[in-house]
Amino acid sequence: MEAIMKVGPKGQVVIPQEFRHALNIYPGSKVLFRLTDKKLDIKKPIEDAVSVFRETAKGMGKLRLHPHEAYEEEMDERIH
Repeated sequence: MEAIMKVGPKGQVVIPQEFRHALNIYPGSKVLFRLTDKKLDIKKPIEDAVSVFRETAKGMGKLRLHPHEAYEEEMDERIH
């Protein structure tokens, strides 16, 4: 795949849709830039489990979940 894109006034370039889909890049995704011998490589970095857990946990605060109640319900289901 190849594509030529125009650089905007702030140095921004749109990653073509087919490239984003191929790399599973969505709004909020991080990308890694590496310059080697006048060649720019862009790739999706490997996500570590800790950062994935932190991002997931941020959204959990919006849930109305009481851990003790959830535990009691789970134990009740296991017993009965």
